This record gives sequence, C-alpha cells and structure tokens, in this order.
Amino acid sequence: MDDLIKIIKLGRIQFLVAGFILYSLGGLLAALVIDDFSYFRFIFGYMVLMPAHLSLHYSNDYFDLDADRFSEVTPFTGGSGILQDNPHLINFSYNFALFLIFSSIFLSILFAWYYSTLVIFLWAVFGNLLGWYYTAPPLQLSYRGLGEIATVLIGLLIPGFGYLALTGHIDQTILLFSISLIIYMFLFILSVQIPDKEADILGGKKNLIVKYGRKLGFKLIGLSALAGSLILISLIISGFFPAVIDFRIIAAICMVLVLPSMYGFIKKPEDPQQATQLSIIILNALILMVFLIATYFVYLIII
Repeated sequence: MDDLIKIIKLGRIQFLVAGFILYSLGGLLAALVIDDFSYFRFIFGYMVLMPAHLSLHYSNDYFDLDADRFSEVTPFTGGSGILQDNPHLINFSYNFALFLIFSSIFLSILFAWYYSTLVIFLWAVFGNLLGWYYTAPPLQLSYRGLGEIATVLIGLLIPGFGYLALTGHIDQTILLFSISLIIYMFLFILSVQIPDKEADILGGKKNLIVKYGRKLGFKLIGLSALAGSLILISLIISGFFPAVIDFRIIAAICMVLVLPSMYGFIKKPEDPQQATQLSIIILNALILMVFLIATYFVYLIII
C-alpha cells in the first residue's frame, strides 16, 4: 500500500487534472462548432490522451533522476521526489511509462478504426514521442535548449485531442484557438523553470531561465499573458469562433492570469523563495483561467 501511494504520487495528478481541463476546452469548442456533444467520443478520446499524458510524468522522473536531486519539490516543479528516496521504484517508473505509451497508441488505433479517422492515431504517436523524448536520450529536448518548443506544442496537442475526438479532424478553428494556448504554454514552462533555476544549472539543463535569469523570465511571462489574451479576444471579435462566445466574458476571465503575470512583470523577483511563490501563483491562475473558460463553454452548450 505504501508503494502504491508513492506510485500515484509519481504520476503527479495535479498535472493530469490540468491536462483534462485543457482537453475539455478543445472538446467543448468542437461541440459549439458542430452543435453536438457526444459523451462517448469525448470519453473515448480522453482514454487515448490520459495514458500518454500520465506516461510523461513517469518518464520525466526517471530520466531527470540525477537533475532532480538538486531540486526542491513544489506542487508544480522539481519532479515528484519519489525516486530519489525510493530507488526500488526506478525501474518500475521506466517500464510503466512505456506501458502507458503503448496503451495510448493501442487505444488510438481502436478510435481511428471505430470512427474512421487516422488523424487521431498520428496525433497520439506524435504526442507520445514528444513526451518521451522531452527528457529521454538521445534527443533529451529539455537538456538541449528545446524544452520550451516541446512544451508550447502542448497548447495545440492536448486541446487538439479534444477537438479531434468530437469532430474527427483538425481545422482552422482549433488551429486559431490554439495560438493563445501555445503562448500560455510558453508562460507555463517559464513559470515551471523559474523555481528550478539553480537545480537545472547543476543538473546540466539548458533553458531560457538558466541562460537569461529570472528577471527576463517574469518579463516574458507578463508579455505572454497579455499577448495570449489579446489574441484570443481579437479572434473572438473577428468572428472566427462560434458567435455565441462573448468576448467580454472571455476578457474578464483572462484577467485572472493577466493580473498576477503583470505583477511579476513589474516586480521581477530574483530571490528564489519569492520567485517560487509568485510562479506557483501564476501557474494556479493559468489553470483557473482555463477552467473558467471551459466552464463558460459548458454553460453555452447547456443553454
């Protein structure tokens, strides 16, 4: 039972919840576009995504084992801290990550066959490979200065899963909608990197915060929050999304993220403790904002 609890902690459920909200955002947008919501397709699609997303946490903790020895564990950064204290789970973490990847790809084949849509299979393969090679050799994207690029793609990949599940295709609507989400994911990865700056230096990682410091990180976070929100609001006003979406409500919801991010832009704390606290506030604000937008979409579907 003790090991089971530790294995669950390795999965870092808080990220899984955030991923489900992001997936739901794409699925709910699709429902507004096609004016239909299939619970079965929605759940089936998430069954493809969930093991892929979960595998990322097990493989990251495995391949970041040495680097995370220098990290302080927080709700969003520093890994889970489980493998450092429980070396008997190291091999399990590696093998379970692979099992989850193959489960995701197998389920994507079933989905593609049942709904005659090959795209979700290709989407799943790419997503799983991206998650694995984020830290796995030989690519080790997060160690070669490419972690930010891999992370921002999640702003399209995860909501794209939700959109694909309901529509069976990727089109202009989800691509345009994902522009803001991609920018928000850039904000996300910077907020995750800020607390880990010293640990990442010792662990040999190359990222923007390691190279340029926390001050620039908070500046980019503030600009990203503002740019992502302005682009999203502008696209709604321009009529690229279903007319029932009210840009004023979206603008109000975006303030949940913009305000703490702009506070960081102004203060730019370099002290590790202050910077970590502010980063966690911004990360929680990002999750809350996406949740509120998804909730608003649910309301629009119901009425």
